[in-house]
Amino acid sequence: MKNIQIKASSFFELLKMKDTSMWEIFAQMIDADKKEIIFLDDEEKVLFNYLLPNNLEKLEEDRKQFSEEYAEKLSGLN
Repeated sequence: MKNIQIKASSFFELLKMKDTSMWEIFAQMIDADKKEIIFLDDEEKVLFNYLLPNNLEKLEEDRKQFSEEYAEKLSGLN
């Protein structure tokens, strides 16, 4: 399995500047190799990780699940 480390703050800032979603980037990364994407904070500590699926259908399922969970967390903050 290939590990890919990403500094979260820089990554999300770049997505914002490019007006694209992380799911579009993830879709471009899908190939035969298994990949674990590890998001790091500015101090190189692991924030979270994501096992990239090997097909677009599973990626879409993950996107939907993430959106639902994110919406629930946001509603809990209000």
